[in-house]
Amino acid sequence: MARPSWSKEGKAAVIGSGSFGTALSLLISSNTDVLLYTRSQKIADAINSRGTNNGHQLPARITATTDIEQVCSECQVIFPVVPSRYMRDTIRAFAPYLYPTHILIHATKGFDLTGVTEDQLLDEDISRSQIRTMSEVITQESAVVRVGCLSGPNLAKEIMEGQPTATVIASEYDEVIELGRSYLAGRRFYVFGTHDIIAAEMAGALKNVIAIGSGMLTGHGLGKNIQGMLITRGLNEMIHLGKAMGAGHKAFLGTAGIGDLVTTATSPDSRNFQTGHRLSKGESLEQVIASSTELAEGLRTMKIVHQLIQHYRLRLPVMELLYRATFEDVDLLKGIEILMRYPFATDVDFLT
Repeated sequence: MARPSWSKEGKAAVIGSGSFGTALSLLISSNTDVLLYTRSQKIADAINSRGTNNGHQLPARITATTDIEQVCSECQVIFPVVPSRYMRDTIRAFAPYLYPTHILIHATKGFDLTGVTEDQLLDEDISRSQIRTMSEVITQESAVVRVGCLSGPNLAKEIMEGQPTATVIASEYDEVIELGRSYLAGRRFYVFGTHDIIAAEMAGALKNVIAIGSGMLTGHGLGKNIQGMLITRGLNEMIHLGKAMGAGHKAFLGTAGIGDLVTTATSPDSRNFQTGHRLSKGESLEQVIASSTELAEGLRTMKIVHQLIQHYRLRLPVMELLYRATFEDVDLLKGIEILMRYPFATDVDFLT
């Protein structure tokens, strides 16, 4: 492929035709043309012939393709939105067509594992050296240098309905933040920026664990008081684990952190909240997974977090309880009773 050249106002691409990829395409289409990449020819045909995807009507500015080379030759700015376990393979597929002049801003909230298979996840000691954020995967597997992360309270359903919200673009590069803002910002979508990309990615992944727990509490009929405690203590633990893995704490306290956490942990439209809610109502984990149209990233993240807690020898009782309630059939309500007697000496201790 010849080295492409683009105008600053050129079309953008979205990789992934799931609910959030579709919502993101809709946002971008308010500012420019969008090329939506999907592996499914059936989905591409539905978008191009009928202008529909996931039951939503899409504007004519959104076209679909299954051609990787077309995406990379026509679009400088690309937004990958694929589950974390598939990100590395996806970037590898795109890598032959990507140049350092491309800009990738991902919207995936999870971790990549290096040297550990999914089957080995609970049998191996996992450290930071085996964990990669999505931005690290992109720079490892491609020639792309300028990467960013999109994170915040961005439920796809509400975006599709045109409800107002905000997001954060995290990147080491001001150009990525500003260019991403030019593609995404609109009357009902405000875009903040931060340079702490690792913390933003950590926050986006870890909050899904707390969201599953919050769904469990709601499913058990517990009220907002204990839900508020879960979110608060959960945020504390997210920050401690993030700091152990080399992240700062500021992004956790902003839109990418507490903003996304509160939204995901309280909304029935959140896949992770729904997962916890269904588990608390008696469905097995296998039933929930088999009948879910899209992956709840928090389930996989829980396993990774469980291993990291052991590796760093951290005391994160909320996350440990949620793991055991999900994967080891520990009674959540009895666990909460124990947590209520846990010796939390300080309310806020991550700023010291």
